[in-house]
Amino acid sequence: MKTSILYAGLAAPHAGWVAIDELAELLAYYFQAEILSPKPLPVTWQSRLLYPNKTRFAPLHSAGGDLLIVVARSPHDLCMLTAIKECRKRFDKIYAIITDSYFQPGFVKQTALFDAITVTAHEDIDYPKSRFGIPVHQLYQGADCLTWAPRALKSREIDVIGFGRTPKSYHDLLSEQFHQASSPYLYLHSPLGNLSGPAVHLERGMLFKLLHRTRISLAFHLYVEPQVDRPRSMMVTSRWLESLLSGCVVAGRRPTSRMAEEMLFWPKATIELSEEPKHAIDELLELLSDNESLEQQRRINIAQTLSNHDWRYRIERFCGLMNLPVPEKLTPDLAKVRELAASFAPVV
Repeated sequence: MKTSILYAGLAAPHAGWVAIDELAELLAYYFQAEILSPKPLPVTWQSRLLYPNKTRFAPLHSAGGDLLIVVARSPHDLCMLTAIKECRKRFDKIYAIITDSYFQPGFVKQTALFDAITVTAHEDIDYPKSRFGIPVHQLYQGADCLTWAPRALKSREIDVIGFGRTPKSYHDLLSEQFHQASSPYLYLHSPLGNLSGPAVHLERGMLFKLLHRTRISLAFHLYVEPQVDRPRSMMVTSRWLESLLSGCVVAGRRPTSRMAEEMLFWPKATIELSEEPKHAIDELLELLSDNESLEQQRRINIAQTLSNHDWRYRIERFCGLMNLPVPEKLTPDLAKVRELAASFAPVV
């Protein structure tokens, strides 16, 4: 089966989307697929006038084939199809996996060209299904656990880490207390590296090495001190999975959603902090004082994330949803993921 993978990350890498790029790269590996990544064209006043609210791409050459899989960071990425001339004629089947599917205004007219798509949340199915008349399935986010899980438990010198979006009120108080020379605790926070550009993928390893050496990782749902007009959702993002996979105890404000209940289902998968930041600091200090409990919980978090949230499970389910044969290389790698999960089973 001749397959192509279309995604944005090779041409336009961004730190917030590397986990999604890794899914595209895994799909390309298992399907032995051609990789396509369209370069966005610069926005000029002429293009803004002629093509309002439209992203234009440099043309991509592809001979086509049996299958095109688009890995979309958001619904807007479905317009990447326009980079391939007559793409609907070139490919027998075109599918998409969409991550931030909750942003309904992002769905573009090219959505109707797909044979089927997946969305992240069950609640996101109805809109594209009714609006574009195509099959829509649900598929949760994942992580490349086989690559990034720690192979041994490290010394955890970083007490609290906040990477990506951290609510300002919590961040300000953490900085004020933990950055003092008199404090025995280390609070490490963004920016941790480049936000965009070619160094993003190289620095991926740096982030995980930091997480492997961290005791508590902060994570807050998007309704906690939301930023301006940024779209909001109660989804479980890659930050939660990357932190749990690394053996961090995750503390913050957990999403209230079916997704959170189904994905973060084991006891103490997350620790809920107070809505009042001053009280939250006291709660973090109490957590840090009980390292024995943290040690037990981090083994549980690693094992559960490996057992349930590797991208390879999602690829296997995607094949079932789309009636595709499971790639031959996927089965032994799934066995490796399960074996690694078993090695982190908590000592009773």
